Amino acid sequence: MNNTRKTLSLILVLPLLLMLTACNEVENDSRSASLLILENLVGTDAAGTEANFCQSDVLKTTDTGGGTVVADTAAATFRVQSLDPAPVMGASPYYDVMLDRYTVSYARTDGKNNPGVDVPYPFEGSMSTLVPLGGTATVSFVLVREVAKLEPPLSRLVDLGAEVVLTATAKIDFYGHDLAQNQVKATGYLTIYFANYAE
Repeated sequence: MNNTRKTLSLILVLPLLLMLTACNEVENDSRSASLLILENLVGTDAAGTEANFCQSDVLKTTDTGGGTVVADTAAATFRVQSLDPAPVMGASPYYDVMLDRYTVSYARTDGKNNPGVDVPYPFEGSMSTLVPLGGTATVSFVLVREVAKLEPPLSRLVDLGAEVVLTATAKIDFYGHDLAQNQVKATGYLTIYFANYAE
């Protein structure tokens, strides 16, 4: 009788344990067998050279001496790997990941984080990039929108020159799904220095 109870308990508990291990906690409870890894995240400096930060010019001088507002872009490199290094059924094309959107939000280290007052407003953008299992893909995206440079707090920097710099950290969340429609996510951070840089 005792052995029967132990066997019955084991039969009841085993499926629960399997359900718990089926979730991919790294991917925010995703059930995907794929892991989306952000390998590199780069912006550009004031001269337009690739850098591990971004110098955002709030007003660019044109050839005619006027000014124009230009969005800042960044680039992210992704890799996809299987959570199981040796899947029983082998690798599947369903492990590939399609990136479909991203969100950008900003924060300052001094705790002043009111959007539209202390930092630019957060926003969301779309993308359509396939990252194959075992391969990599690089995508470019808008890091700072033009409209953000026309609103406070960035618009207040136009008349202050390069001597006044507003520093913020951009948090970029990238969302996608494997080809079995399981959601995946990766997050990266990039420091941005906002100023009216000399051309």
